[in-house]
Amino acid sequence: MTVPIEKNKEYVVDIIDYGFEGEGIAKIDGFTIFIPNAIKGEKVKILIVKVLSSHGFGKIIEILKKSEHRIDVDCKTYKRCGGCNLRHIDYEETLNIKQNTVQNLVNKTLKNKIDVKKTWGMGNPFFYRNKLQCPIGIDENNEPIVGVYANRSHEIIEMKNCMIQNQESLRIVDTIINELKKYNISVYNEKTHKGLVRNLVIKKGVHTGEILVIFVINGEDISKLKKISEELINRFQNIKSVVANVNKAKTNVILGNNNINIYGNGYIEDILGEYVFKISTNSFYQINPVQAEALYNIALENTNITKNDVVFDLYCGVGTISIFASKFAKKVYGVEIVEQAIDDAIDNAKRNNIDNVEFLVGDTEFVLEELIEKKKILPDVIIVDPPRKGLDKTTIENILKIKPKKISYISCNPATLIRDLAFFEDDYNIEFIQPVDMFPWTSHVECVAVMKLK
Repeated sequence: MTVPIEKNKEYVVDIIDYGFEGEGIAKIDGFTIFIPNAIKGEKVKILIVKVLSSHGFGKIIEILKKSEHRIDVDCKTYKRCGGCNLRHIDYEETLNIKQNTVQNLVNKTLKNKIDVKKTWGMGNPFFYRNKLQCPIGIDENNEPIVGVYANRSHEIIEMKNCMIQNQESLRIVDTIINELKKYNISVYNEKTHKGLVRNLVIKKGVHTGEILVIFVINGEDISKLKKISEELINRFQNIKSVVANVNKAKTNVILGNNNINIYGNGYIEDILGEYVFKISTNSFYQINPVQAEALYNIALENTNITKNDVVFDLYCGVGTISIFASKFAKKVYGVEIVEQAIDDAIDNAKRNNIDNVEFLVGDTEFVLEELIEKKKILPDVIIVDPPRKGLDKTTIENILKIKPKKISYISCNPATLIRDLAFFEDDYNIEFIQPVDMFPWTSHVECVAVMKLK
């Protein structure tokens, strides 16, 4: 095919659809062009910035016909940050975009062209993140700066305000920066591998209000951090713990494995549903607990677990879904490869006085086989919540071998979800696919799919 566009040339195009990242799609003589920040239905003048053999990329120079869904952006840095790539679109339309993304995948892949449900939105889609994680660097005046990395770079953009972060956490960050200057505490330099403070991580319990402050440091000298901690505790009554996390490695991985408690017991608690969960420095906890609770309830209410049912919760993390399911089931087995997560899961079950859940550490592929083949334990219901890459082939084969009466698939990647559902279509009816808006104003979408044995 002859490419009908040229780099650095201008074109006027109609936006006819959305891409997987929420960008606008236009076509010139059948050739696809992706245009960030463009909205379906708009006519725009664009500059071509990149051309590949199969598609190109453009940027908006002028909007000639504006969509009714375009709104004024309430963040000065959203284009450079990349954290809220749908911030220029009204919220209701972002929910439609996510539904359509999943529906398009269904239409391309599945034999049963099931209608995807409307995306489960959030009543108040602002300030929803319960974890703030930000790098610290040096600005042009050689002063400490905290913020977010510019999209596809390691340049730090100062974060003065953020419409999705918890506002109290942002105030704590401002205080910390001032205190770093006051005590002349060195900031980590990626190039020289020198300087003490690398990152700040702040976790907040949405329902308890408890806050955990984590200094990620390139060393073990916490003498000045103790002084900062005293100031923070005096100013912010919700701070229950302050931790120094030691990470001396030359790596992009934020957290190290060694934690030093500066104040408190090193963790906080939050409530999800009717259960209490421990949140420590290295433990995983859902970024948006309000939507996570909705996600779990949708999965469990539609799976119809009974007191006679044995449930396998594969990729169980810190045991949130297992604990939610325990109320309905006879027995729940949670499986997870991360040892720390299983330790937290066991602790969370004890914390909630739950005795019908058993947690097993190991690769899902092998633990599932051991439960089925060696221990002869057969589940009535299987819940899976895999990473972005989806289910591995062996796990799919093992599930199809035992054919539980219901499967609930929770997914953070609709592309791998729909790919995996295709393997189950011959044996299972896909009862529904429900997208959930876990990360408002972003192109990310979580889904719940429930399958019933034919």
